[in-house]
Amino acid sequence: MARRGALLSDGSKSYDSALLRRPLLYLSLFLKQHREEYYRRLDLVRAEGDWESWLEFFLQGVAVTALQAVETSRRLTALFEADFARVNGLGRASGRASQVLRAVRERPVGNIRDIAARCEVSYPTAGRAVAALERMGILAEITGRLRERVFAYRAYLEILNEGAEPL
Repeated sequence: MARRGALLSDGSKSYDSALLRRPLLYLSLFLKQHREEYYRRLDLVRAEGDWESWLEFFLQGVAVTALQAVETSRRLTALFEADFARVNGLGRASGRASQVLRAVRERPVGNIRDIAARCEVSYPTAGRAVAALERMGILAEITGRLRERVFAYRAYLEILNEGAEPL
């Protein structure tokens, strides 16, 4: 894990050096996973006024969710650092590939036209960088089409989606 304010291999600051811009806790998943207990405790509030029991359960959910969020953040930081280190080994192509990787880190699904616009590079330049990242297994084409193909930063999306599968 990077130190507070440390630079990542792509030149950006580590994530733990700034305040969160949006909520990171997905408490509703905890409540869905523990639905029976959630409703049992709510019934105790209604029937007996047992707010303490419900509050204890809710705070346990906050704690569990916060620990999961920290672990997810650490895993994402490690993924980004490892992928940028791999891209840096590309030689001349590493500059544009790093630029595209930064763009897909911010928005992990897109087509080459979208990536080119976000990186402010030509379509062919973005296409070559995307192809390099695809050969490395960092990006994956997800449409199966020959035109207007869409690419995803799969490892990133997999980490974000863990535990969010339908119950």
